[in-house]
Amino acid sequence: MARFVAFLRAINVGGHVVKMDRLRELFEAMGFGNVETFIASGNVVFDSAARNVASLEAKIERELESALGYEVATFLRTTAELAAAASREPFPRRDEATLYIGFLARPLSKEQVKTVEGFRSSVDEFAVHGRELYWSCSVKSMDSEFSLARLERALKIQATFRNANTVRKMAGKFAS
Repeated sequence: MARFVAFLRAINVGGHVVKMDRLRELFEAMGFGNVETFIASGNVVFDSAARNVASLEAKIERELESALGYEVATFLRTTAELAAAASREPFPRRDEATLYIGFLARPLSKEQVKTVEGFRSSVDEFAVHGRELYWSCSVKSMDSEFSLARLERALKIQATFRNANTVRKMAGKFAS
């Protein structure tokens, strides 16, 4: 049995409100064990005997779309992958910057990494590691020229971002 973290997109943003009790029930109905949620932003931790991550992501996306009535992109990581993502420090610490971790559907190609590097600005820095994109932003994220929509349009890949503090707290609680 493996322990997974599902980072769900479109949960409790943009008018898509889902209570965490309901989200837990939906994951339990899919046959997952030891289901827990972490804050109300679409982070679900669960146990599954399944080993094919792509199939598992597709199953969750299908079931959530059926139950909720809209697409919910799903990005799975094992608790070990979560711990590794949380422990990376791709930038020198800057007190004024906030670090976000973007969870990607797949690793980026060299060309896509160059595109991401082109988003760098006086307030934004980026680093790519596997299926994670690290974004250091020295202003409020809404004041940056960078956005998830811009990233997805440019790369033609889905992603979801979490504040690194949230990811670190999750890793501390759930990583084995």
